Amino acid sequence: MLERDATGKVTQRGICTLPDARELPVTVNDEQGTTASEGDVRVFAGLRSDPFYLAWIAATLKKVPNLLQHNNVLCMVVEFDTRRVLDPDKGSLFGAIAETVPTEPPGPIGHPPARIDWIGRPEQTNIRLNNPALFGVDDIRDLWNQQTPFAISKELQPLFLQRLKDSFADWDMRDGKADWTPEALAANANVFLDDFLLFDVAKPITDESHLEIEKSTIDGRSYQTGGGRTVDANSIDILLTWLVNHDREFLLGGATGATKPGMKVFPYLATPNTELQIIAESVELPAAPEEVWSLIGQFGGAWHPLVAKVSLTGTGTGQLRTIGTVDGKEMVERLEAIDNAKRFFRYTNIAGIPASHYAGILEVTPNGSGCTVVWRVQFLANNQTDAAVRRIVSPLLRTGLESLKSRFGVPIHGT
Repeated sequence: MLERDATGKVTQRGICTLPDARELPVTVNDEQGTTASEGDVRVFAGLRSDPFYLAWIAATLKKVPNLLQHNNVLCMVVEFDTRRVLDPDKGSLFGAIAETVPTEPPGPIGHPPARIDWIGRPEQTNIRLNNPALFGVDDIRDLWNQQTPFAISKELQPLFLQRLKDSFADWDMRDGKADWTPEALAANANVFLDDFLLFDVAKPITDESHLEIEKSTIDGRSYQTGGGRTVDANSIDILLTWLVNHDREFLLGGATGATKPGMKVFPYLATPNTELQIIAESVELPAAPEEVWSLIGQFGGAWHPLVAKVSLTGTGTGQLRTIGTVDGKEMVERLEAIDNAKRFFRYTNIAGIPASHYAGILEVTPNGSGCTVVWRVQFLANNQTDAAVRRIVSPLLRTGLESLKSRFGVPIHGT
């Protein structure tokens, strides 16, 4: 529910219903959260920095920087007293999943609302079941997400089990060495057949204890930790090390942590990432600034090799340009400022780039007997990762400046 006060400020509120039917009112992004009157449950809902980090290209096992850098996530944090809520005297080992469930029943027309990935252990779908290195196989992630946690269809279990065996056999040989016997590999597939986060509240849960209960079970020894997963756990590297070399040698990806570490206090996930991201490219040219500006200084100019057409709406500051790219995409940008004497213009993106606070500056400055062209863009990714936005924007900047070399010469420098 959205509420707007007299100043126009919007506040989002909701209700968290507990298994015993108690209802806790929640104000979105209130860091204090809501505590039940009994003091046993505390709830937060809102935007936070994504604590998950993934620094591998899974198809090739190539290390890369964190692919989720600067990501934010909408989240719910539920803190509760395990001694009062779970009654561990009856048993301290638990399995947990998280799921987004449609609240509306299916209508008379069309399909029921789709179920989003439900999660127990990280990456059941994208790494284990849908191993990207298994070329030519059917994508069964949607089929998996139709399953009911803790009750996978017996009819479909053989299909999922065989896929896990094939996937794990591939992961085992990613380093060229067979570290898993066929029997252990089959046992590992069985453990992951039903996906839930396994943890023991009677033992310590640490940043390194993820999957320790499952591993101990397969290796025939008693587990020493509470397993589970902390906010800062390096869960992907722990998983890949297990799958690739059976814990023979730890595989450290291209990042050692998320954008921000977790907090020690409620709500534990760090504050959202709001820092503007910057992409900047430049090229030095042995040409007079005026000569280069005469080519690229027109807001409606179609000098860029990736641009098929440009159309303008309006004139002067505030005018819009609609850009059609050679691959069929469209972007709408607004001119915010232009100074032909200083040879720069500034613009913002209205549509076509999945980002907010998007602004670009193109300028030409004297450099000895020639000039330097600098193209700089700042943005906040919107419903995409920073990396995804960079994959769209960086080639535009780089290709544009690169094309100037064929007219004026010399190498390009990027940051």
